[in-house]
Amino acid sequence: MMEKFLNIFKIPDLRKKLIFTGLLLLVYRLGGKVPIPGIDKTALASMMGGYKDTLLGLYDMFAGGFFSQASIFALGIMPYISASIIIQLLGAVVPYFQRLQKEGEEGRKKIIQITRYGTVMIASLQAVGMSVFLSSQTTSVGPVVPNAGPIFYFVTILTMVTGVVFVMWLGEQISDHGIGNGISLIIMVGIIARAPSVFKNQFIQIQNGLSNPFENILLLVLMFGITMVVVAVTTGVRKIPVQYAKRVVGRKVYGGQATHIPLRILTAGVMPIIFAQALMFIPSTIASFFPQGYGFGDWLMRVFAPTHIVYSLFFAFLIIIFTYFYTAIAFNPVDVADNMKKQGGFVPGVRPGKSTSDYIDHILTRVTLPASVFLALIAIFPTFLSGFFNVDFSLASFYGGTSLLIIVGVALDTLQQIESHLLMRHYDGFLKTGKLKGRDRRR
Repeated sequence: MMEKFLNIFKIPDLRKKLIFTGLLLLVYRLGGKVPIPGIDKTALASMMGGYKDTLLGLYDMFAGGFFSQASIFALGIMPYISASIIIQLLGAVVPYFQRLQKEGEEGRKKIIQITRYGTVMIASLQAVGMSVFLSSQTTSVGPVVPNAGPIFYFVTILTMVTGVVFVMWLGEQISDHGIGNGISLIIMVGIIARAPSVFKNQFIQIQNGLSNPFENILLLVLMFGITMVVVAVTTGVRKIPVQYAKRVVGRKVYGGQATHIPLRILTAGVMPIIFAQALMFIPSTIASFFPQGYGFGDWLMRVFAPTHIVYSLFFAFLIIIFTYFYTAIAFNPVDVADNMKKQGGFVPGVRPGKSTSDYIDHILTRVTLPASVFLALIAIFPTFLSGFFNVDFSLASFYGGTSLLIIVGVALDTLQQIESHLLMRHYDGFLKTGKLKGRDRRR
């Protein structure tokens, strides 16, 4: 196994991509340590302790812990994801965006540019809400913002929006010149960065007799089992048999072989989780516009807390919807059927053309349903886990939930991209002995 990992650094192009990705992720982590001026860190830490199991605490986890530190990257990458969701939804209903999607590379560039503008708008709204929210907070050690005024609001809003734009740029650079999806990697690194402190607090509780060690061992076993199931579902495929007709061109015979279409059970990957989570932060953004103690704002924060049943139901519903939505974007049965027909391929027992596309779409719909329900159940699992084992939600989310799904999904996607580079250059992939489908070089 060590030799296979060393093979990664034998390929100059892959080595440069990995180093480039690592350096940009390091810039992101170091840049997040720069604080916003005018905020009392002691009061902020005291305030965030009371919001640990609310949407603000969950937002802080997705921002890599930078929100609780009042960092210039406090808003993280979520405004960009929210803008991407809006643009993709508009692409399904607005003719202008539909035309852009069909214009190839030029259309894609225009969509990216519009998404950037949308990111700035959403980040500006969130920055205004967060600055108002922070300035209204008062703790036992004093106000979070000792001198709230026009200068504080201007500097805070400008700093937060600039931070979002910079993080968005880092993600795009990783996707274009590095390895893996930059936005997903930034979220994953932020989640992993908080894991040591979470597990350290749990270890301290065990030492002080506040937590049962046997329950923690059971939680670790449970996390391992959930990880195995997530990997199995993420890499599982439904093979659709395809037969190619023989063609005689001169003295040569082409085609005639039997193959299959590897239809992934979870075609959408980890994106439905990220998209749904981005929308679930909207109530906290709305609540931040209301001062502390205001009825409607407090009600939103209470009802949409991660431990509340309303939050779990909405979150599960959004995940199922986005799984189907993103699957429809990522895989087009009509294009697959048309390409098969042009190349003389057909599914045995199914007529080429529309019948083939309907057949593929029918199978895709059937395999997506259990996958979407599985994602939804795993995502809301920490709510039941924290109640059953009596552990903090922040800790339960690492043993099974959105955090675990994102870490496993992004890690698998990145490893598959690395393996494809290895196989193209005739090196043995380090995932060759695993259960990743469709990686056998004999096919």
